[in-house]
Amino acid sequence: MSARSCPCGLPEAYDDCCGRFHSGAAAAPTAERLMRSRYCAFVRQDAGHLLRTWHPRTRPERIDFDPRMRWTGLEILATTDGSAFHSTGTVTFRASYRGGSLHERSRFERVGGAWVYVDGEFLE
Repeated sequence: MSARSCPCGLPEAYDDCCGRFHSGAAAAPTAERLMRSRYCAFVRQDAGHLLRTWHPRTRPERIDFDPRMRWTGLEILATTDGSAFHSTGTVTFRASYRGGSLHERSRFERVGGAWVYVDGEFLE
């Protein structure tokens, strides 16, 4: 991966990939792309994007980032629904960080036509 490629793991440059979702210039077209943009927001500590894309009924008041956390990669393991033709979807992923990894199945819904993160279930 080059220094300019997006942290989400896709080969595009950040500005053409998740950067356009973070800036609000575009909305993520699928639950998977939203998941990738949210991972990238954790890498970049972009609390605004994370809060904007969190379902109103489950959204925290604020996000506290661990300044020692270093995210090192995202692997999408499975997706269910979550396309332009669905109103819900799930994305199962493994997010690696220095010293370990997080394995989660995240649930997404559309609110006002836009994909938002609802909640996640940690997996072994």
